[in-house]
Amino acid sequence: MRTPGRVKAVHATRLMVTGPEEAFDRLTRVAAIVLRTPMIALTVVDDVRSFLKGAPHPEAITGPAGIYECSVYDAACHVVIDAGDEICAPDVSLEPRLRDLPQIKEFEAAAWLGVPVLDPDGYVVGNFCAMDRVVREWTDEQREALRGLARAAGGEIALRLALRDAARATVEAERRAAEAAELARTLQASLLPPAPPVVPGVAIGVRFEPGGTGVEVMGDFYDLVPVGGGFGLVVGDVCGKGAAAARTTALARSAVRTAALTEALDGGGEDVLRTVNEVLRGWFADPLFGGRVGFVSAVYATFHRPAAGGSWRVDVAGGGHPPGLVRRASGGIEHLSGGGMILGLAPDAVIGMQRLQLAVGDELVLYTDGVTEAHRVGEPEQFDEAGLAAVLAALPPDHPPQRTAEALLRAARGRADGRSPDDAGVVVVRIGHPGCTGR
Repeated sequence: MRTPGRVKAVHATRLMVTGPEEAFDRLTRVAAIVLRTPMIALTVVDDVRSFLKGAPHPEAITGPAGIYECSVYDAACHVVIDAGDEICAPDVSLEPRLRDLPQIKEFEAAAWLGVPVLDPDGYVVGNFCAMDRVVREWTDEQREALRGLARAAGGEIALRLALRDAARATVEAERRAAEAAELARTLQASLLPPAPPVVPGVAIGVRFEPGGTGVEVMGDFYDLVPVGGGFGLVVGDVCGKGAAAARTTALARSAVRTAALTEALDGGGEDVLRTVNEVLRGWFADPLFGGRVGFVSAVYATFHRPAAGGSWRVDVAGGGHPPGLVRRASGGIEHLSGGGMILGLAPDAVIGMQRLQLAVGDELVLYTDGVTEAHRVGEPEQFDEAGLAAVLAALPPDHPPQRTAEALLRAARGRADGRSPDDAGVVVVRIGHPGCTGR
């Protein structure tokens, strides 16, 4: 609790200078919907105070000064800080570390769940918690959703620290350029999985590259979410670049992951993209975003694990994103229908839906428009879906998915002579035999 390094890290965030902020309130409102309780709080904790930084309706808790704080030892959050780990108490009366705390009694909490919020160096700077006035079980899906939202809060803190560091770097032009490149790499690492996920029964290849100078944070992203009986795969493209795009990308990924963990697998992904659309609409309309118009295109594929000897059922939900391709084990190429409306603009976005059956050896290829729209300066003709399909068809049937993704992106970049203003990304999912490791 009183570790100098941890306390120093908390003060370095400057989060205790102001009361609750919309960026964190927004995350708690999502948590309230997912966990079905309005009693959600995000706190920052030093060695003396537990300080409210986010709540679904902070005005109901804060005083005239717009803040809420209490002694750290009166609050349940110090238990998470001391443990450095998640604390799950379906029945607070059975948890001696919680049941006698003044704040637990003040909020009449009968059930409590707390997850640590980390800064970029791994210090526990805060706590994301949920309470209920009745004894209840916290499901695995709810706990994972709260962990994901805590990571999103940590990402917001990391982004602020990184942007603050970048501002200081403007003193010297050469140093600014070097630190901007490092910032981009740091932020990008937080916006994309560090390596292609490993999923039993499938093999996955991924290649994403930034456009322009190569040091700006990409707006293209992907993520894989394990859900009951299969997994969900999202590929998306955020309008713009830089800090604003990074924030939107982080919010979109978090919204997809949260929605995917709470939606039924049979929903086919349509509800996931509808949830993302509503979250983004609220984000773009927020005055803190500056009232700028933004949007996100995305495709979300739900993979349903087959029964023994069967094929995978894949439901593809499209939100204004380029259609994907399927390469059959026989070598045939099929173009998906795509469709749907881009996300973040209309209240009732139309989501395009298509169902596929993928057998052993079949591949699903999803990509961003930086691939198909690649072209040489002064020449309007683009690489297009036809060019992508031709390259895919020419690859050997046993080509590893990672090398396939690299080959497709290399061909697109070659069409633009290696110079493209747009980011580009490719994800290849090949169906393997049930016993394959996915590597």
